[in-house]
Amino acid sequence: MLNQSILVGRIVQEPEVRETENGNKVTNITLAVQRSYKNIEGEYDTDFISCVLWKGIAESTAEYCKKGDLIGIRGRIQTRVVEYPDDTKRNVMEVVAERVTFLSSKKQECDA
Repeated sequence: MLNQSILVGRIVQEPEVRETENGNKVTNITLAVQRSYKNIEGEYDTDFISCVLWKGIAESTAEYCKKGDLIGIRGRIQTRVVEYPDDTKRNVMEVVAERVTFLSSKKQECDA
C-alpha cells in the first residue's frame, strides 16, 4: 500500500512553531494549491490543504518562510478525530510533511 502526496502551493498564513506537551516542535500551515484546470467560468479554482510539519522541518519552515511563499511538500495523508468542547467529534484530514522544499518567495511591495 502507498500513501504519498506531493503538493506545490503558497503558504496562507505566517508559520508559527509550537511545542507539544512532550517537547516536540510542530507547525500547522495551510497551503493554497491551484488546480491545473479551469472551471466553467474560465478561472482556476484553489484548494486549501492543511499540513502538519514536525521537528526540524517545522522550525526551518517557520524561520525561512512567510505568508505567500511558494513551497513544495512531500508527505502522507492522515486522518484524525478532533473532539470539540460541545462533545461533537469531527474527522480531520491533513498532510503530514516528510520533506519541504522552499521554491520561491513572493515579491515584497515597497512603499516609496
